[in-house]
Amino acid sequence: MHTAMASDDVTDAIVQIEMHRKEMQKEIGAIGAGNEALRRLHELLEQERQALQLHGPGAGHPANIEAVAAEIEKVKMLSGAGNHDALSGHVQSQREKPMPQSSALNHALRSKGRRTMGRKGS
Repeated sequence: MHTAMASDDVTDAIVQIEMHRKEMQKEIGAIGAGNEALRRLHELLEQERQALQLHGPGAGHPANIEAVAAEIEKVKMLSGAGNHDALSGHVQSQREKPMPQSSALNHALRSKGRRTMGRKGS
């Protein structure tokens, strides 16, 4: 790990992306906001990698790359975006996920049919 700090431009871009992610999370949820933030962070990472190839490591780009990569990992953890299928890039559908235990219990109770309260059957 390098001891150099990321440039102000990259730090400002990361902060802007994080603020936008937090605002979007209120509107569309953690996964959607995280996906948008990850897309923007990956674009920034690619720009820094290209700059590193053009200008070399002396221009501070390795520290920028480390900062962006760390932010990508943070956003993945916060948004649950690490649950994506590697091939399709899609989150598992609700049908594929196991039913939460409380929902399963409620479903089982509802499926037993109507019971008579205090009446004897005929």
